[in-house]
Amino acid sequence: MTIVSFVFTKLLAERGAPYRGKISINNNVAITSLEEAKLPGTSNALKFKFKFTTSYEPSVGNILIEGELLYLAGSNAEEIVKEWKESKKLKSEIGNQVLNAILSKVNVEALLLSKEVGLPPPIPLPRIAAKQVSDKQSQTSSEEDRESSKHKKTKH
Repeated sequence: MTIVSFVFTKLLAERGAPYRGKISINNNVAITSLEEAKLPGTSNALKFKFKFTTSYEPSVGNILIEGELLYLAGSNAEEIVKEWKESKKLKSEIGNQVLNAILSKVNVEALLLSKEVGLPPPIPLPRIAAKQVSDKQSQTSSEEDRESSKHKKTKH
């Protein structure tokens, strides 16, 4: 089971009035439809349509991304579509693979869109925290460094 195609059909980023203070960011991804797709020379495929949204509270802006993904489902494509139409749920194996593929693409795109319109990043970015060293630790390190340099000098 393979993902063979991924395309964005809508990219929208809007920024409202500037705001200073704490901003809450909520991301949501949903599969909006699922249907069978016939691909020439291959087994049955599934076309997933999806919608990704980022909302900011207070309302300083939003991001909307929609797209489609083609997934090779093999002989059980009809069964997957039937189950989707009845319950709007997917088997975890397929659902996880599809949602992870969607999120890996839309998170990057949402990050770029937020930068272009001046919104805070919709996903947490890695941060490095400076580690403070106590005076006693740095003094011990300095003494060890001096001792090791003495030994290096005497070996020559």
